[in-house]
Amino acid sequence: MFLRSDHGFEQAGGTTSLSFGHVTVTPRPTLGERLRERFPDFELVPDLGSRIGSGEWFRGAATCAGLCAGVMLLSPGFERPIYGSIPTAKAAGADLMRAQAIAPLDKGGATGTRLGATRLVANLTDTPERPIIQHSVTLGSGSALQTVLTRTGVGKGEAAQAADLIAGAMALGDLKSGTQLDVTLGRRFDKSQPRPLEKLAFRARFDLSLELVRTPTGLALNEIPIAVDHTPLRIRGRVGESLYRSARAAGAPARAVEAYIRSIATRTPIGRVGSDAEFDIIVEQARAATGEVQMGNLLYAGLTGGGSGKLQLVRWEEDGKVSWYDGSGKGERKGQMAMPASGRISSGFGLRRHPVLRFTRMHKGLDIAAGYGAPIRAANDGKVVFAGRNGGYGNFVRINHSGGMGTGYGHMSRIAVRSGQRVSRGQVIGYVGSTGISTGPHLHYELYRNGVAINPRSVSFSVVQQLGGNDLRAFKSKLAQLLAVPVGGTRTKPDKDADAAE
Repeated sequence: MFLRSDHGFEQAGGTTSLSFGHVTVTPRPTLGERLRERFPDFELVPDLGSRIGSGEWFRGAATCAGLCAGVMLLSPGFERPIYGSIPTAKAAGADLMRAQAIAPLDKGGATGTRLGATRLVANLTDTPERPIIQHSVTLGSGSALQTVLTRTGVGKGEAAQAADLIAGAMALGDLKSGTQLDVTLGRRFDKSQPRPLEKLAFRARFDLSLELVRTPTGLALNEIPIAVDHTPLRIRGRVGESLYRSARAAGAPARAVEAYIRSIATRTPIGRVGSDAEFDIIVEQARAATGEVQMGNLLYAGLTGGGSGKLQLVRWEEDGKVSWYDGSGKGERKGQMAMPASGRISSGFGLRRHPVLRFTRMHKGLDIAAGYGAPIRAANDGKVVFAGRNGGYGNFVRINHSGGMGTGYGHMSRIAVRSGQRVSRGQVIGYVGSTGISTGPHLHYELYRNGVAINPRSVSFSVVQQLGGNDLRAFKSKLAQLLAVPVGGTRTKPDKDADAAE
């Protein structure tokens, strides 16, 4: 049923008449919706873990790189130090809550000792700083000295100046890791600036302390020498049930006891040392005036009684090599000489027909066939008396050993030592070749006794080192000085043991 209104419109009855004359408004799409509708496959932040290598992946990687670059450009930088500042005063409510809370006593808690500030307390606009700050810093390495000072709060300029002053007194690389630096920073007039370095003190060496102090003209370096007493430490005692435990109980360092046992074992079996025997140990010792003590190498090893007789061994260093000699200047007994090269014996000692000259002549050594360039090693410890070209021997090296023994090495392709040089057993002295009168690469090896060539294969001998001349006199003097040291003290006059050693 329709009704006509005064305006000439017909209105429907019932529920239809409620919506008649109203217009439905559709909302306008936003910019984001229109972009998504136009580019349905576009993703602003694509997943870089999928579709690797596609155009969309490269666009996402470029977006990520751009964001990272923006963060780096906006960052304050990693080299710029951040100087600490005292925080401003807290509100009265926070102080009141802290006073009424239960705080850990080991962290300096002061529960119940005071109340929070009232209205009569005025907050400071600027909290004053401590006039002086002291730090104790551990140095990782000498080269990082400037970096450590900068991290402590010293300005870059003063840190560089301090490092230069210290480098003038000693190499920074010689500073040991773990060195403690005592740093004192002074008052600054502007909180945005680093504190000035007032004092820097540390132990540079065992016998030297360095101190940087501020003067009216700037930083100045003071070198403070430390007196060091180098008197050795002497320890005596009875062997008892265990030589090691008895020596350690008497106060000998573990490292010195181990060296003592090794040196004694070269002359007498340790198992045969009786419990009634007495050990005598002398160790290097450096005692600073400040109280620090440093222990060094074992200098003397003595053993008397208990069926072992009397044994005196002294540490003797020559050309960087350490040996042990008894009271008469005799060294260790060496074993048989080693073969100088790895290979087969192609020609022995004696008369033979020379493969090149074609006549019979004396062959004064062994020919060891080996590959070209194979290493040649010294048969025993000794001194090089000749290294160079020697006629039919080609490149030739001759070494003198103890006890009138000597060795020669010929036909080398290259010589690795020089005349006058001391060599040790097994040290490379040259390389196999075919120089001189030779038909192929091999080593011609000769052995001499008192200058006469002998068959290297028929001789089995031991070499005993023996000091002589000026070396023996210097050795006797050192032994007397060591035996003049009393147990646990110092003395300059020789005792009866020293007189007996002479």
